Amino acid sequence: MTEQRTLAYWQQMAATISIEGRAFIAGDYRHACSAETFDCISPIDGRVLAKVASCDSADADLAVSNARATFDSGIWSRIPPAKRKTVLFRFADLLMQNQHELALLESLDMGKPISDSVDIDIAGAANSIRWTAEAIDKIYDELAQTAEDQIGMVTREAVGVVAAIVPWNFPLLMASWKLGPALATGNSVVLKPSEKSPLTAIRVAQLAIEAGIPGGVLNVVPGYGHTIGKALALHMDVDTLVFTGSTRTAKQLMIYAGESNMKRVWLEAGGKSPNIVFADAPDLRAAASAAASAICFNQGEVCTAGSRLLVEESIREEFVQMVAEEMAHWKPGNPLDPETNVGAVVDQTQLDTVLGFIAAGKEGGADLKVGGEQLHKESGGYYVAPTIFNGVTNQMRIAREEIFGPVLSCIGFDSAEQAIEIANDTDYGLAAAVWSSNLSKAHRTAKALRAGSVWINQYDGGDMTAPFGGFKQSGNGRDKSLHAFDKYTELKATWIAI
Repeated sequence: MTEQRTLAYWQQMAATISIEGRAFIAGDYRHACSAETFDCISPIDGRVLAKVASCDSADADLAVSNARATFDSGIWSRIPPAKRKTVLFRFADLLMQNQHELALLESLDMGKPISDSVDIDIAGAANSIRWTAEAIDKIYDELAQTAEDQIGMVTREAVGVVAAIVPWNFPLLMASWKLGPALATGNSVVLKPSEKSPLTAIRVAQLAIEAGIPGGVLNVVPGYGHTIGKALALHMDVDTLVFTGSTRTAKQLMIYAGESNMKRVWLEAGGKSPNIVFADAPDLRAAASAAASAICFNQGEVCTAGSRLLVEESIREEFVQMVAEEMAHWKPGNPLDPETNVGAVVDQTQLDTVLGFIAAGKEGGADLKVGGEQLHKESGGYYVAPTIFNGVTNQMRIAREEIFGPVLSCIGFDSAEQAIEIANDTDYGLAAAVWSSNLSKAHRTAKALRAGSVWINQYDGGDMTAPFGGFKQSGNGRDKSLHAFDKYTELKATWIAI
């Protein structure tokens, strides 16, 4: 731990940081057209961080029209891909040069531990931008196999104006997964951050200008989903809508797209991911440690959280005790303390939601093993103890609905077939994990699971080279990897007679 990254360092920085709350349109900050604002409240202690522009349909029209004009001008869309790559490299470098400021904004805004903000969120965002930028001049178009007197070309073209609606749990990282390929392919973007955590998106818009991205290419419009989010989804001049968030909102966005211009809609929605532990797991203690991490990391506010722990009955009681012991290392505390590994949940509404699910688990007959209570009420912030329920059935509410908090449901099974049946008995299909030293059983189980990502003898593996997205009501499309470019480009077939 360096001297710079102490609790005192972050507290001093928090006391002096300048926070911008205005929208960013056409290369400059501006108030919402209505001049309306909303309070941005820190979940650390309940204090107001800033007044943030509350954008609506008028701001959507302004941002989209500027994005369209910028796209049509070709100042970004028609320059060589290698030049866009160079600019995006500078953008990534600026994210890292401002890493501490951005990390602090992230932690103040949504309550995550500062060490995670620095080392995971901001570093990951910069890596995402850099990775997709590096790829853009390595992706080749195609020539079709044609008759001697024909040439058939298949080319990728930028879709045009992209509206990106991103969640509050990983504000900048999730935005970067969309901004990287969208900008690299030459599109103009209107970014709508969550009203629960808009501050880093607002700040990085200025860094994009400093990097050399022309004004109008990246616009940021903070506000509520039912105002600015709805306006973007219904806008007739938005070509593609990309979204990460709840399944309920994702469904509504699909309706809006159909009611407007049939814009392309790519959705990454909720999850209720099964973490399956067989008795022959190669290291039960390592599996228990991973199970605790899978539900406690980021306060459980993770779409891929391992919220359903499926354990073979012959070891269930022993293993649940191991998980409880490992969970004791995950202690909610001040997010600005670098030693903290569990921060505050994002706001009072989310705290009430998590506590409501805990109450439902108790009422439903599940055995509360660990946690279950609100912590640090005196701080004015929103903290909840990591919680384990044992003896859960897959029909209980806590096993079926996405909680988005550190609440783990432990379910027993007797065979691989039963584990697969329970794991797949969900509306979601985002992620899953399998722990077994029997490679054949692990592969067979993984193949049978209806999930976009399956991890074997680990939880939450992968990097930028692997696609991320879900099956079923966890959405469509993929973030990360070369597959992400499909969302931001159209394929054109051109036939030439020779």
